[in-house]
Amino acid sequence: MKSIHTVLYPLLAAWLLVGVGCQSKASDKKPGANQAVATRISAAGLKASCPFLTQDQAGNPVMCWVQAQDTSGNFLLSYSRSEDGGLTFGKPSAIPTTQGVYPHDENLSKLIFKKNGEMLAVFGVSNPSPENSYAGLIKYTQSFDGGKTWTAARQLAIDSLNSKDQRYFDVALLPNGEVAAIWLDARKNTPKEGSSLYFATTTGQQGFTQEKAIDQQLCQCCRTDLFVDGQGQVHAAYRAILQDSIRDMMHLVSVDNGQTFAPRERISPDNWAIDGCPHTGPTLAWTKTGLHAAWYTMGGGSGVFYSQKTDEKPFAPREQVSSFPSARHPQLTAYGSENLALVWDELIPSSKDFQTRIGLQLKDQNGRSLQRAYLTPATVKASYPVVLPTSNNSLVIAYTQKTDTSSEVWYQRVDPHQLKPTAVASK
Repeated sequence: MKSIHTVLYPLLAAWLLVGVGCQSKASDKKPGANQAVATRISAAGLKASCPFLTQDQAGNPVMCWVQAQDTSGNFLLSYSRSEDGGLTFGKPSAIPTTQGVYPHDENLSKLIFKKNGEMLAVFGVSNPSPENSYAGLIKYTQSFDGGKTWTAARQLAIDSLNSKDQRYFDVALLPNGEVAAIWLDARKNTPKEGSSLYFATTTGQQGFTQEKAIDQQLCQCCRTDLFVDGQGQVHAAYRAILQDSIRDMMHLVSVDNGQTFAPRERISPDNWAIDGCPHTGPTLAWTKTGLHAAWYTMGGGSGVFYSQKTDEKPFAPREQVSSFPSARHPQLTAYGSENLALVWDELIPSSKDFQTRIGLQLKDQNGRSLQRAYLTPATVKASYPVVLPTSNNSLVIAYTQKTDTSSEVWYQRVDPHQLKPTAVASK
């Protein structure tokens, strides 16, 4: 399989040239396009990237990211908790057992809290081999005392002898209080190109004790999404390889905590035929009207698209989110009284140095657009946003901000009711 840089570089160079990748002082705060205060949370002068947002057992926002500990490339997973609804975050803590974490914006390291306060940090490390120089492993570490101590890191795949390449994972808290994970795994029972989709769950403090393949022939380098809706159903979304050349988004659902999954369904017939990995995956959210999805494609048009699924009906015909075809890396969430917030990054029009910005669209529970704005100015390169709703109906949005010499993690708390619309120029 060729990489997207080989296959699509002449077409997408201007769109996809975004690499991988403490509470800031007042001078580090910058106003975004809507005058929301942007705050650097990563350590000054040291490389950081890959923010991920979650909540602790009390509902407080928690952010984790990959943070360099020095200038030699020594990275650890750091995290910080907010006790004021995402307005400020406390002093960061580094997780010492995440040594070797690899900063990859699509293969995000993640932190998850069980209802009893136990913590799991899941992260990727590099595992190159003669067969695959890009291979990786997924590891996890647990804390049973609020982050004071952490267990030795273990490989997520239980069959560690045969599983030599695991990447692009996601985790979710199941209704029974256990943690579930999905990931792309090189183990497969077909000679056809692609990875298998594996699913695993924890058993108390024993960690992950059960695993199984739930689909095969998936695109090898796109983020997956594992999501539990308000009715307790478990959803998985991912990019599959169809008819050996089409790379479109698929959806699986389970009503029994992942013991069984219904037959997969296609989210949208984009028919994107490509001999390469797009490096951008799907995202799911749920309101009382049903399931919502967003994703990036170049099939039948280019950019970020949105669809929704109600009752037992198929996903509705897609609609384009941004008017610019360079939009990618979407993240979707529900907030407040069943509204939706969708963030993405895109190339700034007429930018001579490939500057990128963070877009935000608000939708009602039926998917109708309420408002759209851009959160970062044209003077910075911001990418790979993540979004989390808070208990006070605000949104915390974090992203990686880069220059030629630095990579930092920034965040904003956005009040949807005070969001100022941004005029959108023509293509």
